[in-house]
Amino acid sequence: MKSEKAPLVSRQYVVPFILITSLFFLWGFAHAILDVLNKHFQDVLVMTKTHSALVQVMLYSGYFIMAIPAGLYLDRFGYRRGVILGLILYGIGALLFIPGEWLMSFEFFLFSLFVIGCGLTFLETAANPYVTELGDKSTAASRLNLAQSFNGLGCICAPVVGGMFVFGENASVAMPYMYTGIIVLAVALVFSRVKLPEISDEVATDDGSGGQIKSLAKCFPFLFGVVALFFYEISEISINSFFINYVVDDGWFSKTMAATILSFGGLGLFMCGRLIGSWVMSRVRAELVLLVCATVTVLTTGLVVLDLGVVSLLALFVGYFFESIMFPTIFAISLRGVGAKTKRASSFLMMTPIGGAVGPMLMGAVADMSSMSLSFIVPFVGFVVVFMFALYTVNSSCKALSA
Repeated sequence: MKSEKAPLVSRQYVVPFILITSLFFLWGFAHAILDVLNKHFQDVLVMTKTHSALVQVMLYSGYFIMAIPAGLYLDRFGYRRGVILGLILYGIGALLFIPGEWLMSFEFFLFSLFVIGCGLTFLETAANPYVTELGDKSTAASRLNLAQSFNGLGCICAPVVGGMFVFGENASVAMPYMYTGIIVLAVALVFSRVKLPEISDEVATDDGSGGQIKSLAKCFPFLFGVVALFFYEISEISINSFFINYVVDDGWFSKTMAATILSFGGLGLFMCGRLIGSWVMSRVRAELVLLVCATVTVLTTGLVVLDLGVVSLLALFVGYFFESIMFPTIFAISLRGVGAKTKRASSFLMMTPIGGAVGPMLMGAVADMSSMSLSFIVPFVGFVVVFMFALYTVNSSCKALSA
């Protein structure tokens, strides 16, 4: 337990915190609407689950390719300009869905998603570490979980909005993206007009880019955090990508109802988990909370693999609640002690969403060869790796406290 309770956000940073937190909603929406597109393209373009998973592959490939350039850009131009560039790329990618629908080209849709992914990389590379710096280091994980809860709100809205447009009578893939693009570009204009304080890293260094990379490569806790985030992304995105397939194939819900259930059931629990997790972590060490949550997700995903009917379905929803705190918590823990290398370290951490490209492809391949239930072995393995990271951090922090 914490002996001294530091404020969640420093008073002078309340307004910047509110502005940056609004961005989390926008990329949550961009991620979650993919789950509707995945099922839509399977039906309309008659393709396998493995093929439709290219939707996730292209978006998350943008993270892998642009993460290092985004870190270099932030080093030179700062957080605010990184946010603006990210919003512009996001908005352009969304508006490209309009000609994409005219062409009805799957490849053009994939290119549009790649542009969106590049924009989201700049946004997240800037916003995630920026939020951790807006207060005391001891509350960084709790603060980032609070901001990330608005990511959950975006995730709730996306399947409902996407389902209305994509699965409705007058189906349109472009319509939700057109509105999103307009809103995102308007937000970019707002950020170009406001001033955000540029949070400098703890200590200036003169070891250059190569020296920073070598230093980070020698930091095992950071490297383990990168691996854990990669496997978490495999688990989270795989589950979201094939949630609709799972509940529809097993006869639980129709496609339209499944999109609504995903929003208010699974992703609603996801958002609640982040809000509650932020409150809990202001009182309990983040490492311990992560360990408990990782243990539960290993158990719940294992129950889905066993295909136990309604028990597996309920376990799937429980898993959404407990997985919710993982990304921001692992991110914040991994940045501890990197000091002046925060921006560069963040860019490496933001390469890990490439797991969102790997996981759905693997899960789709297993589902095509066997069943949706057995394909959950892919996120199961991912959560096992997160459990190992959580166990390591708990042991490390206990040793530090006893030293």
